[in-house]
Amino acid sequence: MAQGGDMLVAAPERWDEACFAVPALRALMASGLRVGVLCRPEQRVFWETLGGVEVIEFPRKAKELAQGIAGKWQAALLWEAGFAADAATLAGVPRRLGPALRALAGKLTHPLAFAENPLDHRVRFYLSAIEEMGIATGQPAFFAPADIGIVPVPGAVLLSPESDFGASHEWLPDRWLEIGRGLQDGGYRVTVAGVDGRRQGPAEILARELGGGLEFFRASPLAGALPLLAVHGLVVAADGSLPHLAAHVGATCITLFGPNDPQWKRPLGRRHAVVRRHVECAPCLLARCPLDLRCQFELEVARVRAAVAAKLHQI
Repeated sequence: MAQGGDMLVAAPERWDEACFAVPALRALMASGLRVGVLCRPEQRVFWETLGGVEVIEFPRKAKELAQGIAGKWQAALLWEAGFAADAATLAGVPRRLGPALRALAGKLTHPLAFAENPLDHRVRFYLSAIEEMGIATGQPAFFAPADIGIVPVPGAVLLSPESDFGASHEWLPDRWLEIGRGLQDGGYRVTVAGVDGRRQGPAEILARELGGGLEFFRASPLAGALPLLAVHGLVVAADGSLPHLAAHVGATCITLFGPNDPQWKRPLGRRHAVVRRHVECAPCLLARCPLDLRCQFELEVARVRAAVAAKLHQI
């Protein structure tokens, strides 16, 4: 299954976490190590955008995976408990490194003792582990978007009103409609993307209401939509996996935050913008609001429109 090498990295299974792990993995590769990535099948296309890394998909059973990697890797980097950590342990990879988390107890031979600052962006969790290994992580190239050979179409704007993080992460449909109509009136080429299988979901309804031959696509699987994301110079999206993947392939993103914390989980890159209405109960990080969804109701169209206008002026 695997050719083998120096360091096998178990990819985080969440899409946002996978994006946050990219700079750390690039630092590993730049250090001269021969690196492999162990990932879910739907992530293969994403990790292949980095180039120069061996990508190994999960088979159905941890035992089968363990047999495929046994004796082929000198070390494994495990970020989280789960299928990959179980397989690396079963395979007897000689050096198993990872954060000293309770969930990984018994699976690591070399716990990495670094402290996570709750005020830091989540990318620091991954970078700190690499730095604990004595590898420098500060090169700007580690944070650059992946080049997949696609040039954005001038004036193309993608709207993504759905979130795979839960309904509480979604702004109000009528306000998305105002943003979309304003872009159409300004002569921009608007596309709408959905991110899950909901019939008559917010994205499909928005596309129908905007009309006028507008393009609609469903980003499922998400990694398969990378070329479609890259072709848009600007992506305006609900907080979810999609803006992280769009940022990874070079789009400029405006992410509308509600219950999540943008200081901790905003897409990587200085070119992006975050719009939110901070309320007293945020960040609650909940997929469903137990109150009145005030973080979404109180986010005004004018604030989002101003952010969109500013980014359109810059790109």
